Amino acid sequence: MLNGRRISVVIPAYNEAERLPGVLGRIPDFVDEVLVVDDGSADGTYDAARAFSEKDPRIKAIRLEENCGKGCAMREGVKQSTGDVVVFMDADGQHKPEDIIKLVEPIVRGEADMVIGARKVEERGKRPLHRRLSNIITTRLIRLKLRRYIYDTQSGFRAFRREFLPEIESSRYEVETEMLFKAAKMGARIKEVPVGMIYDPAREGRFGFGDVLRFIRTYLKF
Repeated sequence: MLNGRRISVVIPAYNEAERLPGVLGRIPDFVDEVLVVDDGSADGTYDAARAFSEKDPRIKAIRLEENCGKGCAMREGVKQSTGDVVVFMDADGQHKPEDIIKLVEPIVRGEADMVIGARKVEERGKRPLHRRLSNIITTRLIRLKLRRYIYDTQSGFRAFRREFLPEIESSRYEVETEMLFKAAKMGARIKEVPVGMIYDPAREGRFGFGDVLRFIRTYLKF
């Protein structure tokens, strides 16, 4: 708990049995609950989460029998969360648990309703050029629609005050765009804070052409 606010962290995870323990072992003490949602992994992701839950009662392991996408896993995590502030982060170690405080503090101080962890520092590894270009294009399109400047519209490391946590409809990577549009329409005060990013080239390939099409549909719909 932080300044009287209960803090939940939702971690969607797919085939992250090796990386997940390194993330869970660094969750700050002020976090009240951590909901790891295994999105139908084929490895031992769920078992890794359960093993940690035996050592840390704050951690809850949730298993989806079939892989249905990041947005789907996030939706299930939100459904079972109880916090006044809900933080989303990845299970692969790209996001630093130590940075959770940066996202949560503006909300508990009453300065923001949604906080985005803007990836301004690449601490290890760099995204390939085509990923950088796609991020630039989508970000500029989103800025145009929102009529405001947001540095990192696609960051999945973000926090919401419960009252401004949108209902999640998307099932895959377009979920970040959907939630940003909905929060803005709800009148949320949106703030960005700089966070470090650890990029793993081995994870390249999870984002494909189908995700581009889903982004376009989401952009037009919301």
